[in-house]
Amino acid sequence: QLQLVESGGGLVQAGESLRLSCVASGRALATYTMGWFRQGPGTERVWVAAITPSGLRSYYADSVKGRFTISRDNVKNTVYLQMDNLTPEDSTNYYCAADDENYFSNDFRIGLGVDYWGKGTLVTVST
Repeated sequence: QLQLVESGGGLVQAGESLRLSCVASGRALATYTMGWFRQGPGTERVWVAAITPSGLRSYYADSVKGRFTISRDNVKNTVYLQMDNLTPEDSTNYYCAADDENYFSNDFRIGLGVDYWGKGTLVTVST
């Protein structure tokens, strides 16, 4: 079993930055494709970003492209989401996700291919 714990959420003003972290335990992260999703109350969980096991390839939803950066440190068993130029529309819960495939799949993008979820961290962006 892989356990994922997110941290780094909080309250910031529009235009500011936050860096989310996702620390894994139980297994090594190095063989998992990792990603971040977000979900607000009463809405569906939406994919935000993903990174392949080696870290060589990353992918982003159009809504965050150019503002968010996903990265990973397999030695530290940690995945990061650097979020810059935040807007109030980015306010919601962010979830770390892991897929034991070694590539970014469409199933993962739509949430079906996620093998493990974290419990989330809340980001609030004020105007």
